[in-house]
Amino acid sequence: MSAYSDGLALLARRELSTAQLRERLLDREHTAEETEAALAKLRETGALDDARVARAYARTASKVKGRGRLRVTRELQAMGLARDVIAEAIAEVFGDLDERAMIDRAIQKKLRSGRKPSTVQERARLYHFLMRQGFTPAAVSAALRKLGATPDGD
Repeated sequence: MSAYSDGLALLARRELSTAQLRERLLDREHTAEETEAALAKLRETGALDDARVARAYARTASKVKGRGRLRVTRELQAMGLARDVIAEAIAEVFGDLDERAMIDRAIQKKLRSGRKPSTVQERARLYHFLMRQGFTPAAVSAALRKLGATPDGD
């Protein structure tokens, strides 16, 4: 099977960045020249588009998974996308999202019982959970103050 055919088959299953597709084609033992030619042809036909991949991933991560701007940025970087492509996708997806509302939803999801964290350990756990989700430290601290639970026990 040619690198182009393999590339189409891989893209038919799921959107991949150029870097991810390059890695998978090389893993399938296509030569570097075949791989680069296939990537160029796939970009020409529109089957391979890093900007589209970045926007789709950022939308899903933010709206479905409830992840914040920082985490989504890190994940897009791990996918091998260019900084300008990432910045554009993040600006488009997070431009109209209310980070406070996203944090409130994450808190509600984490505290299903409805019980506020009462110990320093519970507050710290909630703070670290929200940080891992990719929200900014200032926004997390503000949300926890509003909730009446700060990580340092205020």
